[in-house]
Amino acid sequence: QVQLVESGGGLVQTGGSLRLSCAASGPTSATYVMSWFRQAPGKEREFVAQIRWNNVIFYGDSAKGRFTISRDNAKKTMYLQMNSLKPEDTAVYYCKLDSYWGQGTQVTVSS
Repeated sequence: QVQLVESGGGLVQTGGSLRLSCAASGPTSATYVMSWFRQAPGKEREFVAQIRWNNVIFYGDSAKGRFTISRDNAKKTMYLQMNSLKPEDTAVYYCKLDSYWGQGTQVTVSS
């Protein structure tokens, strides 16, 4: 059973930075896909970024130019470096590995 644990969320001022982590445990496929999503109150879950087993990376429009996704295979951990944060980035951020979801971590950006 795959388990995902996110960390690194918190309260930050506009223009600040945070780095989210997603630690995976359990069996993973050789062709895994890891992603970050976020969900703000009253809104649908939104795609943020994705990194694949072959190092292909995608970003959602809200993340381009400000967020960077990466991973450490030895630690089975994925990261999301978020810079130049805006109040509209406030959301619960979720990690996804193939079909498995983490519990989410809250990011709040104050104006």
